[in-house]
This record gives sequence, C-alpha cells and structure tokens, in this order.
Amino acid sequence: MMIDFVRWLHVIGATVLLGTGAGIAFFMLMAHRTRSPTLIAHTAHIVVIADWVFTASAVVIQPLTGLWLAHMIGWPLTEGWILLSVGLYVLTGIFWLPVVRIQKKMRDLALQAVRERTDLPARYDHLFRIWFACGVPAFFSVLAILWLMIARPVF
Repeated sequence: MMIDFVRWLHVIGATVLLGTGAGIAFFMLMAHRTRSPTLIAHTAHIVVIADWVFTASAVVIQPLTGLWLAHMIGWPLTEGWILLSVGLYVLTGIFWLPVVRIQKKMRDLALQAVRERTDLPARYDHLFRIWFACGVPAFFSVLAILWLMIARPVF
C-alpha cells in the first residue's frame, strides 16, 4: 500500500514538472508573440510564481520520492536507467535555473517598457532567445526521464 502511495507521489511530481514546464513555455511564447509589454509583463509575473510554487515543489519531491521508491522496490541506484535519469534531471536543472532568472528579467524589462511607454528593448529579445534555447533541452530531458521511468531499459 505504501509503495503505491510513493509511486503516486512520484508520478504526480513528474506530471507537475512536465505540465508546468509545457504550460509556462506555451503562455510565455504566446505572450511574446503579441509584442505587448503589458501582456508580457503580466504573463511573466504569473509564470514566475508558477515556477516557484509548482515547478520548485516538484523539483524537491522528485528525487525524494524516486530514492524512496527505489529503496522500497530494491532497485540499485547504479542501474543504468536510474543513472541516466539522474543525469538528465541534473541537466534539466542546469537549464531550468537560468530560465527562472531570465523570466524575471524579461518581466522587469516588459514592466519598464510599460512604465516608459516604449517598445520592448533589444535586451528583452536577446533574453527570450536564451530562454527558448534553454527550454528546449530541458523539456526534452524531462520527456526522456519519463520514458526511462516507464521503460526501465537494461543497459
């Protein structure tokens, strides 16, 4: 019974990571396409909150429930799929941390443009390109981790 609960927590954490990541990316991209500083500032404000409330919570829950689950089932942490999952998880984090900071900067630049009644500055577009470039490998890493959790390939 306890193992089912831990597995459920682990799946919920993975779902939150994937869903929040995809949702944040979608809403930021749609706001960016409008070129409206007001809309971008508002969207980025909500996205930053969502990242801290949902993504950060899941980032903490995932390794804890993963370790707990592996221990309960008896999987050695040296299994190839577990090691690869952990490596991809670290890679995801390496890309996610700058994204959170970049989202704040993009929000601040959009707010400045609203206050000054100007267009978005070139710095905003530069940050958006970095944000996008970091998001793609992070997103696909999460997808790969989910596949590894389900398939548990032997290698």
